[in-house]
Amino acid sequence: ITTQMTQSEQSTKVNLNAADAETLRRDLFGIGAAKANAIIAYREGNGPFMAVDELLEVKGIGKALLEKNRDRLEIK
Repeated sequence: ITTQMTQSEQSTKVNLNAADAETLRRDLFGIGAAKANAIIAYREGNGPFMAVDELLEVKGIGKALLEKNRDRLEIK
């Protein structure tokens, strides 16, 4: 079971620098259309994310929301 979960988690990683709004909304906990669009707007205005923690700079994203999603996020 553990192996299956690990493979499942790997396949659901969301690349903050490539994901579109629909992917962000669908695959991340607590991210709706407005926050997904805010993430994309931040990325377009400030360049690619350099670290997952940079997500805290996006309006509406707090530490609790980041921690809920940390294992699902990646930077490429």
